[in-house]
Order: sequence, then structure tokens, then C-alpha cells
Amino acid sequence: MEFRHRSVLLEETIEGLHIKPDGIYVDGTLGGGGHAFEVCSRLGNKGIFVGVDQDAAAIEAAGQRLKGFGEKVRIVRSNYRDVKSQLQKLGIDKVDGIILDLGVSSYQLDTAERGFSYREDAPLDMRMDTRQVRTARDIVNEYSEMELFHVIRDYGEDRFAKNIAKHLVKRRKEKPVETTGELAEIIKGAIPMKYQKKSGHPAKRTFQAIRIELNRELEVLKDSLDDMIGLLNPGGRLCIITFHSLEDRIVKSAFRRNENPCTCPPDFPVCVCGNVSKGRIVTKKPILPGEREMEENSRSKSAKLRIFERGHDG
Repeated sequence: MEFRHRSVLLEETIEGLHIKPDGIYVDGTLGGGGHAFEVCSRLGNKGIFVGVDQDAAAIEAAGQRLKGFGEKVRIVRSNYRDVKSQLQKLGIDKVDGIILDLGVSSYQLDTAERGFSYREDAPLDMRMDTRQVRTARDIVNEYSEMELFHVIRDYGEDRFAKNIAKHLVKRRKEKPVETTGELAEIIKGAIPMKYQKKSGHPAKRTFQAIRIELNRELEVLKDSLDDMIGLLNPGGRLCIITFHSLEDRIVKSAFRRNENPCTCPPDFPVCVCGNVSKGRIVTKKPILPGEREMEENSRSKSAKLRIFERGHDG
């Protein structure tokens, strides 16, 4: 299947980057190269673009899409948490902008055999990096009832997490849960019908939770943001698109901490902790997609863009 992914908040992200023709820019979630193509289009002969993705299909698709830009493009198969070490291998210490477009891509959702979608029956996979050994099947069949409850409650924010975990454990005693169809059916049976009609597909939250747990998405995000801000040149910008409240909370918190890292008690007359601001939050409120984009691409509805600019003194 062709790698298709419609980039969300594309114009807003490109505008937010403030691209310099001779700058160095990184996309840590390269995908099909939608944002990347627009960045590369604005770079001059001395500009450099580095695309990072852990999905082999994304690497191949983006490579094809960006091949016309020649030497200015470098593509690396890796997780964005390792962007600092990957840049060092390329002889790059500092960059002028970084993009992260979080979550799952349209291609991953639409390719049934990847196991991300609750709408198609396929093996329970959900790996963003297929080199990884563990799959969603392992989580569903090996986690204890309490572990499943915590994952579904914390990462899926599902009010029926306890009942879903209970139903899962009961069913797998009969035989292992092997496919997305089986999992979706079990979840459906655990949620009262009157609630199923109100809030979309009953399996949506649990599938999200298992995917986040398997790929350690929130942990990776939390561990990466300070490094990414540290990689920016003065005036460089970090643009992050999130798709649910858990991601957005982490980004918002990290941006605030880097803008105002002072740990002194509020009643201290002067700062004595010595922590220096790394820059400023450009977006006091997140940038949201317009009505037209939401109509044309339903997956953009929950998207939020936040931007941080590296200071000259931090």
C-alpha cells in the first residue's frame, strides 16, 4: 500500500518554524514527508534537512518524495529520542528548527496488517518500529488484570477500564487473544450499550492505550523535550503537534519549565537557584486547525500545535 498521510496543521507549522534558507532543520517524525517537503522547498543550497523515523515504510516513502532535493536531505531510521546522537553522527551540533508530529499516521491506521485499527481484523501488532520484538499481542495476553487496568485507565482515559481489563483476562483464559477484531469485540462486550452510542467506537480508547504502552510514546516524549530545546540555536524553534491530552500536557509542562526553570520559593526577593530560562513559549495557547481542515481531514480535529523558541541567553 502506498504511504499516504495528510500532514495536519501544515501551513501553521511551516510558518511557526521561521525557516532560514541556510538553516538546519529536523523532522523527528518524518512520516510520508509532508512537512519535510515544505521545509526543503524553502531551503537554499546551504540548507540541511534531517528526517528521522522508526517506520521502514515511512523512510522509503519520504525518501522517494524528497529525492529531488538531493544533497540537502539526510534520512535516518531511528526513534526521535535518539535525535541528539544521530545528529552527532552527521557532524551536526545545533539546529534551527525541529518538528514533531506525534501519534499514529494515516498510513499506519489504514494498513490493516499493522494492527493499529479497530475497524479491520488483523494480527495484534501495533509496532511503530517493526524491528521491535514485543507486540500488542504480548501486552493483551501477558499483562495482569491490574496492569491492563492501569494502561487502559491512564493512557486511554477510559471510564470502563476496570471492566475491559476484567473481560480481557476472562476471555484469554479460554484462548489467547490474537487479532484486532477479537480485541475490539471483547471491549465492546465490556461497555454498556448506552455509552457506546454516545462516544464513538468503544475500542478507540483501549487501542490508543495499548499502542502508547507498547511504543512507550509518552515516556519517549517526556525524555526528549529538554534535549531538543538544548539542540536549538538561538532563535531556533521547536514545533510539536499533539493529538490527545496526555501528550499535550507533557509538551505544555516541558515548555513552561524551560521558559521559567526557577525553583526558588515565590516569596524570595531575587532568584538564587541559578536556573536560566532556555527561551520563550511562542504559543501561549495552542494553535488549532481551522474549520476547513477539520472538515477535509477528520483526524485533525484533536490536533494542537505548540511552539517554543530558544533564547539567546539560555
